[in-house]
Amino acid sequence: MAEPQDVGALQAEADDHVDNDSAFGDDASIASSTTTLSQSILKNREENGRTYHSYKDGKYVLPNDQIENDRLDLQHHVYSLMYDGKLCITEFAKDKPIHRVLDVGTGTGIWAIDFGDEHPEAKVLGVDLSPIQPPFVPPNVDFEIDDIEEPWTFSGKFDFIHSRMMTGSLQNWPKFFEQAYEFLSPGGYIEINDAIFPCKCDDSSMAEDSAIKQWFNLALSGTRQIGRPLDSAKTYKAELERVGFTDIVEVNYKWPMNRWPKDPKFKELGIWTCENLTSGLSGLSMALFTRILGMTPQEVEVYLVNVRSDMKNPKIHAYLPIVTFTARKPL
Repeated sequence: MAEPQDVGALQAEADDHVDNDSAFGDDASIASSTTTLSQSILKNREENGRTYHSYKDGKYVLPNDQIENDRLDLQHHVYSLMYDGKLCITEFAKDKPIHRVLDVGTGTGIWAIDFGDEHPEAKVLGVDLSPIQPPFVPPNVDFEIDDIEEPWTFSGKFDFIHSRMMTGSLQNWPKFFEQAYEFLSPGGYIEINDAIFPCKCDDSSMAEDSAIKQWFNLALSGTRQIGRPLDSAKTYKAELERVGFTDIVEVNYKWPMNRWPKDPKFKELGIWTCENLTSGLSGLSMALFTRILGMTPQEVEVYLVNVRSDMKNPKIHAYLPIVTFTARKPL
């Protein structure tokens, strides 16, 4: 088993740096074609000015409206920057063709569509609780509205299972890994990517009582209360080993909170991470903080003002830990 790969410590830019990256700026600010869905599934539920999935209502605390969909697509862009334009880091063996692919928690379907375009020889299936995928997709891409926490009933096995940012979504991760192993063909691959809350800082620039640190801790606390913790990725390696996966590779990344790093690649990652989080902060917070933590919508919005300010502050050298695991089912 390979040793975990880590990007190491990031060097911060000088506090008196004048940002000349004009291209970025300071605040770089389905229905399925194969499945007939009932009207109740297609109809969203409205709450505090946002819409949420109605199928298995309440299981997922993030909204599914256009604002959130735009954030998900931007998140896909951040992953693309991190992977240097690649859709995944799994290295497929030449003697193991990829014919069937499952994208777990496909969201807007952007990863599944891009993968289908790059791999016309593969049949790609994206699964999600919300019918927010586009109606016009490549002929080798399909979407289904389903709950991945229920027993899997797919008609065949997959050669590649992909999952991204599903932390906070599942209560039973051991069952997920068991079903993923069962539904992979011999020699098949799995790649799972996630953030690990809370944010971190490698120097003393993030105070213990800062708004940004408090927000991450509150979000983690709230998701622990509902059994869907935002630090679930800490268990993935052990689960992959437990169910029998081999060739496990762990790669650790850092998403800076804003433009604070000196390194150009991480500066760009930080600019877009900041935009992704600050523009979507209300949606990321509202259901969790009102349903679980007992705040009113007005209290949430007032509270988030200082959180956004901290996220945008380049004097705070915070980052979000991101981890990717790749593994293979034995032949």
